[in-house]
Amino acid sequence: MSPKNKDNHAYRVVENGVVNIFSLVPFLGPAFIASVAYIDPGNFATNIQSGSMFGYKLIWVVVMANLMAMLFQMLSAKLGLATGYNLAELSRMHFKKPVVIGMWLSAEIAAMATDLAELLGSAIAIHLLFGIPLVYGALITGLIVFAVLTLDNYGYRPLEIVIAGLVGVIAVCYVVETFLSQPDWKEVGYHAVVPWLGGSQSIFLAVGIIGATVMPHVLYLHSSLTQSRVIPKNNLEKRRLFHLTLPDVVIAMGLAGLINISMLYMAAATFNAHGKTDIADIYTAYKTLTPLFGNAASTIFAISLLVSGISSSVVGTMSGQVIMQGFVGFKIPIFIRRLATMVPTFIIIFLGINSTHALVLSQVILSMVLPIPIITLIYLTRRHDVMGILTNKSATTYLAIIFGSVIVLLNLWLIAETFIPFLK
Repeated sequence: MSPKNKDNHAYRVVENGVVNIFSLVPFLGPAFIASVAYIDPGNFATNIQSGSMFGYKLIWVVVMANLMAMLFQMLSAKLGLATGYNLAELSRMHFKKPVVIGMWLSAEIAAMATDLAELLGSAIAIHLLFGIPLVYGALITGLIVFAVLTLDNYGYRPLEIVIAGLVGVIAVCYVVETFLSQPDWKEVGYHAVVPWLGGSQSIFLAVGIIGATVMPHVLYLHSSLTQSRVIPKNNLEKRRLFHLTLPDVVIAMGLAGLINISMLYMAAATFNAHGKTDIADIYTAYKTLTPLFGNAASTIFAISLLVSGISSSVVGTMSGQVIMQGFVGFKIPIFIRRLATMVPTFIIIFLGINSTHALVLSQVILSMVLPIPIITLIYLTRRHDVMGILTNKSATTYLAIIFGSVIVLLNLWLIAETFIPFLK
């Protein structure tokens, strides 16, 4: 680890084992970077459609998806600190070459689908706020992302602080939106715990919510963020380091979950409650907010979308580098990576495809790809020869298998609902 990245305070805490609220601060950061992927523009699209069409009824999906995210991000963080390698690198080490190539290609598909959502979301927000065409909005986003990524040259802390600050801006925006929309808290509480699915459209959105929440690319990224942050010297320090990492995951994922829930109940209270059940895109949501709650509500909505797109685009580019370097041992300059993954977005813009539908579809693609890193993560973290002292307990492995099975079953249900009618 280079001197600019070494945190001596963190090493002292791990060595001495003295834990208090201040000693946790050096370990906060990796999960906040990962959490950005859980509040990207794809979440806006799926949550707005879900809330406007079905009111509060799909909040339970957001809650379930966030619990899944907490578990899998915990496993990813633990994998990195236990082994000193990230998920992509370990995949290359433990599987045959043809399998690794297939895994790499699926991860690249996930990265492209992610980048599509992030760039489109930012471009839409810039267009809504300033009237700038989508193509230029996407270019502006790319330039801002380049600028933010240069902070990595000064160590991991400046980038983590900026990302955490951007997450804070999104959270504040939705605190204001909550105050303006005044949701029915009884409905929020009830539907947070009572499952409901009512046909192919709700299944499509449920899978989209999960795809937008349990993001495959950050399962690879989180393990890389913890693999060399603090290098434990023995099993005792590994165990201490893991316990110090848990609050980071819980706080960051919990905040992301609350933001996701607020996106959905804002749409339910604002659109569904006023009979606006056909809010199928972000543009319509923005325009509908103004007559209902004034210019402030629509402007805050657009600002939160812009910040979401920029921050998640930064994280997506970081993930893409980890995926490529880990699976194939090949690294390209980050600006080339950024430009290459922008291509699908510009194709969507030039073809005039409905941007919000493309956002939702990208999240469903993510959910389809998701089982691969999940299965790999469970397989590796349950192996004592890989994890040592931090090997999963049986209960953790079984819970991860249950969550992974739910995702696969929802995907199969969606495929059946979508394609069987065409076979009749």
